Amino acid sequence: MTDATLTSTAAASPQSPTVPDDRFVYVSVHDPLAQPLLEELAYEYSSRYAGLVDKDEIAKEMQRYPAEAFAPPQGAFVLLLRDGQAIAGGAFMPHADPGTTEFKRIWASRNHRRQGLARRVLAELEAQALRQGYTRVYLGTGPRQPEAVGLYQTSGYTLLSSHDFGEDEPPGVLFEKHLVPQREG
Repeated sequence: MTDATLTSTAAASPQSPTVPDDRFVYVSVHDPLAQPLLEELAYEYSSRYAGLVDKDEIAKEMQRYPAEAFAPPQGAFVLLLRDGQAIAGGAFMPHADPGTTEFKRIWASRNHRRQGLARRVLAELEAQALRQGYTRVYLGTGPRQPEAVGLYQTSGYTLLSSHDFGEDEPPGVLFEKHLVPQREG
């Protein structure tokens, strides 16, 4: 049983029996549905940054923010479920700048990659951030995550800075995007 609070349906054709049952669900970080995805994300970080970042530091990073940071009314934690299992997800929390949110933990399960899931999660997070009153997104990703960098570059994000390990600045690739409400009509 999950503690889901808000659900929106993803686009899937009911005419085709081969189309999976995908849907977004907003949950707590502690929801059991989220745990396998978060564990896989921690494993991926450990693999990509082996020899550069200590495993204990990665574990600390995964617990760095309290669950309340990703809870309404200021934050959100969303999962994309397929047939009841989390296959992708992401979150946001308030940023220090007024009207700005910070996106975190955008992730697609390694068994479901190359299906545009992270792009769908990113679009859902942007829409929810707008619904919650945010007008700007700030986010960062690691320098050894070229797929994430490519996703943000092709999704309208502006590169703020990019540093790899061994440079004078801390490693990371930082982006921003100003959110514009979609006009109905």
